[in-house]
Parts: sequence; structure tokens; C-alpha cells
Amino acid sequence: MNESDRISAASRREFIRTLSLGVGASLVGTSVLARPAAKPLGVALVGLGKYSTGQLAPALQQTKLCRLAGIVTGTPAKATQWKQQYSLPDANIYNYQTFDRIADNPAIDIVYVVLPVGLHAEYVERAARAGKHVICEKPMATSTEDCRRMIAAMQKAGKKFSIGYRLHFEPHHQEMMLLGQSQAFGRITHLAADNGFRFNNDTPWRVSKRLAGGGPLMDMGIYCVQGVIYTKGQLPVSVTAKFEPKTNPTLFKEVEEGLSWQMQFADGAVADCRTSYGQNLSSRLRAEAANGWLELQPAFYYDGIEGRTSRGPMNLPNVPQQARQMDDFADCILNNKPTRVPGEMGLRDIQLLSAIYRAAETGQKVSTKDVVAVLDKTNSR
Repeated sequence: MNESDRISAASRREFIRTLSLGVGASLVGTSVLARPAAKPLGVALVGLGKYSTGQLAPALQQTKLCRLAGIVTGTPAKATQWKQQYSLPDANIYNYQTFDRIADNPAIDIVYVVLPVGLHAEYVERAARAGKHVICEKPMATSTEDCRRMIAAMQKAGKKFSIGYRLHFEPHHQEMMLLGQSQAFGRITHLAADNGFRFNNDTPWRVSKRLAGGGPLMDMGIYCVQGVIYTKGQLPVSVTAKFEPKTNPTLFKEVEEGLSWQMQFADGAVADCRTSYGQNLSSRLRAEAANGWLELQPAFYYDGIEGRTSRGPMNLPNVPQQARQMDDFADCILNNKPTRVPGEMGLRDIQLLSAIYRAAETGQKVSTKDVVAVLDKTNSR
């Protein structure tokens, strides 16, 4: 074992030791999954688009603490297909008009809202009134006002609420949190992140201001914001930003095509970030510190994430991210623990994205001092 392997192994041993002391569950080890529930919690997916079809439903075949129990769709053909494919009973199949009847279904414990962003608030509030625990896909909502209403509704219902931030449960990103927050390479002085793809209008709601709230910043840039914050372990104090020129003003009539921004931190560190619907970007998260650097590239994919540092490769596995995310939430419910990705974190990120948009629109530096101070610091030593 060389020096870099020893350092990486030591970091992971310390991380697992920290978990065993109760500083937060991450499912990196098997302690949680070694005690499966007698009956897995039932999950109903609300919205059967690409993410539910390609990622969440398959992941729910790998989970141990929860299972796919129901669906909500406005497309009868999808209802028929999913019923057959996943052996779902008729009683657990809903449309958007019958959704509220889910309150009377004890087989459904968790509602996972996987709709266009502009519909998140309505269905989280309806799920809260139905007395269900809720996972809401990111970004949380199109406005901070909606975020606050969603949080209040879930608190009133007395149910647990989390945002679908899958990468908090992914080993490479957890290693970035651990190494960055523990300052294993010294104080971080500069960060960089980019995430984007060439949008071909296969999902038109993504370029609707009403349904998406914005363009690639909301959809892809939020990963950069998240990654920078949990690697640095701090919130920025201000942001500056600039819209990129629109090469297709017809397609991007309502939202930005691309945007670059900088986040400034109280200790003088900065993070330079970029997102785009106009071109494929490298999917990168990098931090430079006083005594070295750490980087993920590709950073934000569902699979195939690779990590390295100035001491060598991270040598970490790729895992079923969504399965770990949903099992962790189920564990929070079963053991009455707080989720590491709560609604307040979703609100924080909408506040930050709103500040970035204001900076781009005005050309001025925008303060972020009033942003909700929520951090995932469970991995720091």
C-alpha cells in the first residue's frame, strides 16, 4: 500500500468511526442495512417521467428499507405498464385527481414528488395533508415562498421531509466532504465546478419559466452550488454572475441558456462555476488547498464518478446512489432521526440560486448573508 492509499484508507476509517459514534448515517457501511425493517416502507412515485422510469423505480428494486408500493400518473398507458411491470395493486395506482385518497392507504408511507419543479409545492403540501412522509426532487421549488410553505406544511403534519440530493450518499462526494471539511490538504483557497449538457428539447418543461423556475442553473448548476458548499463546509457570503449569450434565443426564450458565477467566502476563498444547456460541460468538482488538491471528474453522473487527489486516486466504488438515498430516508423514519438533506437545505439552495440570478441580472455583487445556515457537516472529523 502506497502513501496515498494509506491516507485514503485512513480517511475512510475515520469517517466510518465517526458514523459509529452517531454523527450521522450515510449508508457507506452496512450498519443500517444489517438491520432491515420487518416490513419495508412503501414508496409512491408521483410523476413517471425519465427520472422515475430510469432511476428511481429500478433503485427501489435494490433498496432494503423501502419498496415501490404505488404510483401517481396522468397517463393511463403508463399506469397499465407500471402495474404489470412492478406487480402493483389497483388500489395503489392514482392519478392527479385521485391523489388525495392516498391518505387512506396504509401501504403508502412515503410520497416521492418527481414532477416539474413548478408543481412541487402543490404536491408536497397535498402529501403533507394526506399524512405521508415526503421526498421532493431537486430543486425544491421555483421560489423561496413556496419552499417555506412546503416546510411549514410538513412540520404541521409531523412528518419527515427531505430533498432528493442523491450525492450526499455517494462515496466520492462523501470523501470530498471529509477531506475538504477536515482540511486534510490545508485550507481550501479555490474551488471550481461545472455541469451542463446540450439540451435538445426532449423535455420542454425545462425551458418553461413557470414549470422550471429557470434554465440550467436550476437544473444542473444546483449540483455545483451543492458540491462547492459541502466540500468547503461553509456558505458563501456573496456571489457575482453573468449570463452567457443565447445561441438559440427561440428555444431559450424564457430561461437562460448558460450562466457563469463566482461564490465568495468569508476567508477569502472563491468558487468559479459554470452551467449550460447550450453545450456539454465536463461535470467537474475541484478544490485547491494550501497543500494539495482534490477533484471529481466526472462528478455529477448517476454512475462512473471518478475521484483523485494530489496524493493519488480515491479508489472508491460507484454505488446505486438513489437506492442509498431512499434507504437513508427510510432509516430516518424508522429510527426517528433527522435527514441530512432536509427541506431547509432545499430552501437554502433556492435562496442561493435566486441570489445568483439577481447578480446576473444586475451585474452587481449580491450578498448571501440572509441565506438559511444549513450545512451537511456529518462527514467532518
